[in-house]
Amino acid sequence: MRELFLVAAVICFGMAAIKFYTARMSRNPPARPKPASDKYLTLTAEEAKARLDEDDGIILLDVRTQAEYDGGHIPGAVCLPNEDISASLPLPFDKDAEILVYCRSGRRSAKAAEKLADMGFAYVADFGGILNWPYETTTD
Repeated sequence: MRELFLVAAVICFGMAAIKFYTARMSRNPPARPKPASDKYLTLTAEEAKARLDEDDGIILLDVRTQAEYDGGHIPGAVCLPNEDISASLPLPFDKDAEILVYCRSGRRSAKAAEKLADMGFAYVADFGGILNWPYETTTD
């Protein structure tokens, strides 16, 4: 009887260990959103903020002019004017980096997102303009 109890305890412990390890193995890093079209994804400001809060490796790209950027931008953003984005200019980003793009109203960011996607950047998302950004901005 004691041996039977010991075998049952070992089996229960083994099952618990297997469940614990398989649960840990199935955890994945935050999933990148997949583009809704062939080119790039369109996000709301709220969705962009959630992505930025989830993953500090995301590149936040402000495609306005340097003067506009200096007047106020989203913290952590890098200024690269839309006019400067071209296939002939190599960019310092990995092709598989997640890039979130914005401008003032959304027109330039859509053009920049399309250019980046055409250049082979796989995870590009446009979230419109800073005019619709209800969160913190900075002039630093």
